[in-house]
Amino acid sequence: MFLRSTLSLVIGLSLLSGCSTLSSLNPFAKEDTKNAPAPLQEFKQSMAVKSAWTVNLANAGDYVFSPAAVANDVYVAAADGSLAKINNASGQVTWKIKADLPLTAGVGANQKAVVVAAEKGVVFAFDVQGKLRWRAQASSEILSTPAVSDDFVLVHSIDNRISAFDINTGERKWTVERPLPVLTLRIVTGITIKDQLAIISSPGGKLIALALQNGGLRWEATAAEPKGATELERIVDMSGAPAVVGNNACASSYQGRVGCFDLTNGSAKWTKAISSEVGVAADERFAFAADNEGGVYAYALSGGATMWKNDKLTNRGLAAPMSFGRAVVIGDRLGYLHFLSREDGSFLARMPTDGSKIMSAPTLVGNNLVVQTKLGAVVAFATE
Repeated sequence: MFLRSTLSLVIGLSLLSGCSTLSSLNPFAKEDTKNAPAPLQEFKQSMAVKSAWTVNLANAGDYVFSPAAVANDVYVAAADGSLAKINNASGQVTWKIKADLPLTAGVGANQKAVVVAAEKGVVFAFDVQGKLRWRAQASSEILSTPAVSDDFVLVHSIDNRISAFDINTGERKWTVERPLPVLTLRIVTGITIKDQLAIISSPGGKLIALALQNGGLRWEATAAEPKGATELERIVDMSGAPAVVGNNACASSYQGRVGCFDLTNGSAKWTKAISSEVGVAADERFAFAADNEGGVYAYALSGGATMWKNDKLTNRGLAAPMSFGRAVVIGDRLGYLHFLSREDGSFLARMPTDGSKIMSAPTLVGNNLVVQTKLGAVVAFATE
């Protein structure tokens, strides 16, 4: 999920299904240095965290890659086409291969397939031994992690088309095309699969649910309404993959809201004004979100009351949060992983990585939390 320092804007062209980057607003070339990150706060560490292992992969480039966990293995990918399988217990690389094309998103995985997206919308599926199973073509570039179920691989391309491929053969089973606003963010959205539903964050502030078997629309929710006099002010793209807990589908948007929606019919249970480019996390009690300025919020899952806010990470370019036991875990663009109290947002622990941006929420693998950085460090942390 791209933070503000890695966002670009694209305009949908009426005659072509492509897009063009607004170069004056495109900060891919360099990190935002206008606002200095808040200094690290001193605190007494009250949660035991230690580094378990580190594997160095390749640079992520302008893309977001996140590790995938299957049993006790971790699958990771990088922009140069690298794809690796790591044993979580030892940190040893079981195998490492290189795809035929540079990669733009990944990894989605289960016991059947390890899936990544490559340039120009190519989708690669490998088996758990690293052997190519199939290659398929989506309609355009893919920035979001492919979603993998027992039967399908789903991808969301930047032209706002969702495509489903047979997990065994790569045959395209269905494609759903959704409206694309005039101006959208080049942002990582996401797909979350729950039972026979695919819940999808879409441009224009829409959260939709599709039937997994045939792509039929089950419901559409307006998670954020465009406001403002200019097209820039009216951008309300959804960010990150929806967090699904029980009958709740929670999501956030840029210049919009964070909220939770009924998984059955899409009706809004609650929403709060916030601008977030990285997505949300949720557990049985709370929904967690990080805003563009570096504030971290906890909302009551039932009713949406604001339970706490931590404002000590301003301008640190936060990634998506993760709920983990008594902690909320969140990385920043300087490579630190912060452990906040789930109950009041106070600092419990902090761990460094390689000094480059942590790309996404940590992945839970066994008892370890695994993060991947922009420069390619894959780091596992063991907690109490």
